Amino acid sequence: MSYLQEIAKADATIGEQGHWQGIAAEPVARMRLQNRFHTGLDIARHTAAIMRRDMAAYDADPANYTQSLGCWHGFIGQQKMISIKKHFGTTKGRYLYLSGWMVAALRSEFGPLPDQSMHEKTSVPALIEELYTFLRQADARELGMMFREFDKARDEGNDVEMQRLANAIDQYESHIVPIIADIDAGFGNAEATYLLARKFIEAGACCIQIENQVSDEKQCGHQDGKVTVPHEDFLAKIRAVRYAFLELGVDDGIIVARTDSLGAGLTKQIAYSREDGDLADQYNSFLDVEEVSDIASLRGDVVLARDGKLFRPKRLPSNLFQFRPGTGEDRVVLDCITSLQNGADLLWIETEKPHIDQIAGMVDRIRAVIPNAKLVYNNSPSFNWTLNFRWQVFDAWQAEGRDVSAYDRDRLMSVDYDATDLGREADEKIRTFQKDAAARAGIFHHLITLPTYHTAALSTDNLAREYFGEAGMLGYVEGVQRKEIRQGIACVKHQNMAGSDMGDDHKEYFAGDAALKAGGAHNTMNQFAA
Repeated sequence: MSYLQEIAKADATIGEQGHWQGIAAEPVARMRLQNRFHTGLDIARHTAAIMRRDMAAYDADPANYTQSLGCWHGFIGQQKMISIKKHFGTTKGRYLYLSGWMVAALRSEFGPLPDQSMHEKTSVPALIEELYTFLRQADARELGMMFREFDKARDEGNDVEMQRLANAIDQYESHIVPIIADIDAGFGNAEATYLLARKFIEAGACCIQIENQVSDEKQCGHQDGKVTVPHEDFLAKIRAVRYAFLELGVDDGIIVARTDSLGAGLTKQIAYSREDGDLADQYNSFLDVEEVSDIASLRGDVVLARDGKLFRPKRLPSNLFQFRPGTGEDRVVLDCITSLQNGADLLWIETEKPHIDQIAGMVDRIRAVIPNAKLVYNNSPSFNWTLNFRWQVFDAWQAEGRDVSAYDRDRLMSVDYDATDLGREADEKIRTFQKDAAARAGIFHHLITLPTYHTAALSTDNLAREYFGEAGMLGYVEGVQRKEIRQGIACVKHQNMAGSDMGDDHKEYFAGDAALKAGGAHNTMNQFAA
């Protein structure tokens, strides 16, 4: 419905009520357009459709990969999308990522926690709701500025500008984008996963990422000590998330099945096998075992029968069982195929380094069974990107027989190599990593999990060094405010960002000429008008 049609609709509604003389149709239409999403389920359905279209576009052409950055606060997510619209004119292909790591580290009532599912699980859907609250305000703020321009054009009698603005309002692109939300390992059994998934979806999540680690032993994907669960346990949780989507009417909700098997050498359970070669038997086949030659040596051990012999899985003092070294990639491939065959839409393979050939090798095997398999990939700050790609270039040059005597492989992180041929080639590979991996390794979505954790720390460190040092107030003005003004950063007008101008508009709607507004001549925000 167009802006003018919304006004006509509101006018008809008001006209039906003989005692609503103080209500004007145009403010009603504006308030309706400024908040088009009334519930989290409205958002989930809207964003699921966006993500499905993007997945189809990627299938047609891998150049259509998508991206996101991790968020730990609504303001951070809002500023990302405002900046994206400012620089690129559209939010298409850009999402937000909600990292369980950042919730644990920055949003728990216990204080900073490691990424081990110890934080309050309800804090994750609460953050989803918070992110969308801020994104809705970004819509309201931007549309509010357009309405003010419309009023100005009308006051000046500029019909052409009024028509241009009316068309812009009708074609307005919302800041509401998909959020890929991290549910860790489900925070419990399949029923707990289902209940929490409902909260995610009701808050607006169209895409839920779940991993195959043991819930009560969960570790960060880039740390040691990861313990996986048998496939049937993981598939039950995938089905639980799918049932939650279907129950709430988000029929095209997206599930990202994450496998940590590449770096996980442990399991807590021996899978229950019904017959040779079934999924449980395949899981157990990766266990590190030793043949039982003396029955008397068994001490409450589980034993496996293979080819008429008994084998004892090696058990650690922690009561965990270990997999054979070198089986990680095979386990990843089996995890991914079975997840896609049982309700997942996208895959996440947690790796120990950003190496396209390694990822592509696994994806090629998965696609031999499921041709349209595609990944979400963690462009993690846990990787030393500079060092990894300099190593890759060094090793490639050495394998080609090129002279690498000018480079010390153990010192490649040094600033001394920044301006060298090796440093520049490594940087170019980093620059094109996402495009190249989308084309070669089936990566539909690239994300950085913790970017604003690091940018907040870096910018605060720089400000503290300057402000509390010799620069004093100039440290803030030169390092922050002057850059905000010259780069057109919206929050330099922080009163406007916090909703002051929207509040003024509402006061005028509600009280007319009697409204006491904050945006008058003495508002210091006017100093930033230039």
